[in-house]
Amino acid sequence: MPELPEVEVTRRGVAPHLEGRTVRAVVQRRDGLRWPFPPHLPDALPGHTVRATGRRGKYLLLHFDHGTLIIHLGMSGHLRVLPEGIAPGKHDHFDLVVDGPDGRQVLRLTDPRRFGAVLWHGLDEGDLAQHVLLRGLGVEPLEEGFSGQLLYAHTRGRGAAVKQVLLAGDIVVGVGNIYASESLFRAGINPKTPARRISLARYERLAGAVRTVLAEAIVQGGSTLRDFISVNGQSGYFQQSYFVYDRAGVPCRVCGTPVRQIKQGQRSTFYCVVCQK
Repeated sequence: MPELPEVEVTRRGVAPHLEGRTVRAVVQRRDGLRWPFPPHLPDALPGHTVRATGRRGKYLLLHFDHGTLIIHLGMSGHLRVLPEGIAPGKHDHFDLVVDGPDGRQVLRLTDPRRFGAVLWHGLDEGDLAQHVLLRGLGVEPLEEGFSGQLLYAHTRGRGAAVKQVLLAGDIVVGVGNIYASESLFRAGINPKTPARRISLARYERLAGAVRTVLAEAIVQGGSTLRDFISVNGQSGYFQQSYFVYDRAGVPCRVCGTPVRQIKQGQRSTFYCVVCQK
């Protein structure tokens, strides 16, 4: 599943092709994906200009004067910017046709597993932050407000493992499975440790590690996930920098101890028993 870095890489990739561009057509090739497509979009968007792109957690946001288009890539989705006229493939379910510098361009959503989403939040529906999919999300890890103090304060009564708390998304949003494992390694914290038992000093290290890991992943184009490719068709290469993720049985890059793999909440966790206490 594309995680925060992959979605941010996507946002940065589509922004120059969308911001300030006027929509000319919307093409919906099925009724919807995880949820139905808003049926009014083909009439509601043409003639309107994309004012800005944004991101909230793993949701890509396209802001218009009269509302916001919310896009989620699901388990296997990706966006491409293509010249108008390229025939769609079997899994190309949604097109946003916009004016380009040399003719019209198409923002095309491809989603083989159909777990993604394209939704609309109109200006008349109130604050975007209160949308049902966004209102429960925690702070953005790369923005002001995220700190070790925040993690410490919100985990005093939580006995769940710290890795599970990171993945929950209600304290900090967007720290998915890959980057949670990598951040906990860099902070020297065992992923099985109950969240309430971690000190403020260790949470400060963890917050710093989260910011560093996510920032590095974005610079490197994200990770080459099984179904993720960036807007220009290239793959990320952050996976070459993994310390523990997907390295079960391989010597730790720091101490040489074989990396261990366990299951937490049906997700694989990778860690070093020596470096992470």
